[in-house]
Amino acid sequence: MSFHPKIMDLTLERMWRILAALDHPERRLPPVIHIAGTNGKGSTLAMIRAGLEGAGHVTHAYTSPHLARFHERIRLAGDLIDEDLLSDMLDRCLVANGTDAITYFEITTAAALLAFAETPADYTLLEVGLGGRLDATNVVDTPALCVITPVDMDHQQYLGDTLGRIAGEKAGIIKRGVPVIVGRQHDDGLAVIEAQAARLSAPLYAYGQHWHVWEEAGRLVFQDETGLLDLPKPTLLGAHQIENAGIALAALRVMGKGEAACEAAMTRAVWPARMQRLRHGPLVDSAPRAEVWLDGGHNPHAARAIAALLAGMGVRPTHLICGMLNTKDVTGFMAPLAAVAQSLHAVSIPGQSATLTASDTATAARAAGLPAHEADSVAAALATITTQDPEARILICGSLYLAGEILKTNG
Repeated sequence: MSFHPKIMDLTLERMWRILAALDHPERRLPPVIHIAGTNGKGSTLAMIRAGLEGAGHVTHAYTSPHLARFHERIRLAGDLIDEDLLSDMLDRCLVANGTDAITYFEITTAAALLAFAETPADYTLLEVGLGGRLDATNVVDTPALCVITPVDMDHQQYLGDTLGRIAGEKAGIIKRGVPVIVGRQHDDGLAVIEAQAARLSAPLYAYGQHWHVWEEAGRLVFQDETGLLDLPKPTLLGAHQIENAGIALAALRVMGKGEAACEAAMTRAVWPARMQRLRHGPLVDSAPRAEVWLDGGHNPHAARAIAALLAGMGVRPTHLICGMLNTKDVTGFMAPLAAVAQSLHAVSIPGQSATLTASDTATAARAAGLPAHEADSVAAALATITTQDPEARILICGSLYLAGEILKTNG
């Protein structure tokens, strides 16, 4: 392996080595909330963070991937890490690592943990990068809380080809005696998670068993053994965000936070590229009568959530501009969207060697029942759509990497 290549190589041996060389920053963190899952990790983390900060707590947060700038991954005591400190943390990690092999994600995770350990805060929120059991974030012996959002089929080449195997990888973050919040799961995935929690005597708080959440009269209602909460709907859009909100609320309640924290989780959370309406930038300026939306979802579960949200919007012709990686279930992503979109315009993702070609993306869309066209760029696709339908609803979708490219100039 070459020096810190940007590849998947799941093992914890390199992390243990570099953390030891850095005098174990993972042992000096503020209380950790560790979040795994296939879908909703980032949104759930954003709501937990908003709730904690609304209750007056100072938080660190580590998320991935970034969208427009690497600094988005590391939020230090509430703010994005600044350039000088980030450079210092990375330099120290490079020195500690020496000439040994290490991956891009591992060395950047080590830098984040080092920054967190040396900066005062009340909580540290860690989002798993991939899987859980062998993820570079899975180095904290006793977190304050573990969270597992919905598990679905994704990254099968690394995590396994069944829901049970994938759930087993996600459940690898569960630690002995540490409470674990579990979102809605398929039965076979839930069975694996429950078995791992029981094996480690970890108190389990599962959706549909220990807590419930639903929308009623334009509000969010949450109920657990403590009682019932009547709250505003989350600022993040979509029925799936109601369930993500439930996970966040269950986490806050288990941590003993009150109603002020729970309300802040609903009203203050911000998470880019999750059904985000673009309101400024060259794309919006070029299509002043259109609605332009952005979402980074990239698997069938995410597509079902997007389709449900689009179906619930006001009647308006809907068109997709889509770019995807060649590691994804492309037809599975597009199938739910075929029922709510009039067309798909396929693009390649700039700067990504693993991008699916526009031609292959268009072919997959047609196989899913979507009329499809190819375009040289998002701007070209937008121009084609709005020439024919100037008041269209347009969703740019298929990849967080594509979303990041859009947000660099249209955020």
